[in-house]
Amino acid sequence: MKIALLGYGRMGKEIEKIALSRGHEIVIKKDVDTEIDINLADVAIDFSVPTSAYDNITNCINNNVPVISGTTGWLDKYEDAVALCKEKDGAFIYASNFSLGVNIFFELNKQLAKMMSSLEDYNISMEEIHHTKKLDAPSGTAITLAEGIIENTTKNDWELGDKASEENIPIVAKRIPEVPGTHTVWYDSEVDSIEIKHTAHSRKGFALGAVVAAEWILDKKGVFSMKDVLNIR
Repeated sequence: MKIALLGYGRMGKEIEKIALSRGHEIVIKKDVDTEIDINLADVAIDFSVPTSAYDNITNCINNNVPVISGTTGWLDKYEDAVALCKEKDGAFIYASNFSLGVNIFFELNKQLAKMMSSLEDYNISMEEIHHTKKLDAPSGTAITLAEGIIENTTKNDWELGDKASEENIPIVAKRIPEVPGTHTVWYDSEVDSIEIKHTAHSRKGFALGAVVAAEWILDKKGVFSMKDVLNIR
């Protein structure tokens, strides 16, 4: 499989290692402003920056190249990308986190939220910790977790910070050098606390999930998620 890496930072380099170890070829390594011929690739993996992600994705879709995107911070244009993919009969996966473990964690989070939804004595809060070079806060992963809770409880929204209005979920975002990603969800009451937590030990899990998704989407058409890749719908 010939892969275009759209974004060649630390994640791009980690994806390259995993892809090569699985027998694939990297034909494009794109920095922010590099001109490329996307048609050289069978599939593209976008881990760029928020200002470049939408253009990268639409370029792939317009050229009938399946695209995987893990870039966060551009989602105000997500529905436009979905509409274009459907119009062009393309193939597209966006995930806030491609780690296989995190995507299992997303489902666990939803199930816990369903079970806790009628227990009004518990306050919900979240924390995410990432490396100091992460551009967006809270992380896309934290937002996905919050959305999973909102879908299954009476919470209306999330707020960045350690305090929030009663109907919203507070998310504390910390930036600490060399932390790949830690996400915690708490349910606290006067009598006890329940906590679920995912800790990434390296970027390798994110990179592996992205390559697995790229392998899966080849020769498919449509807008998909990691639920489809992992068959956990």
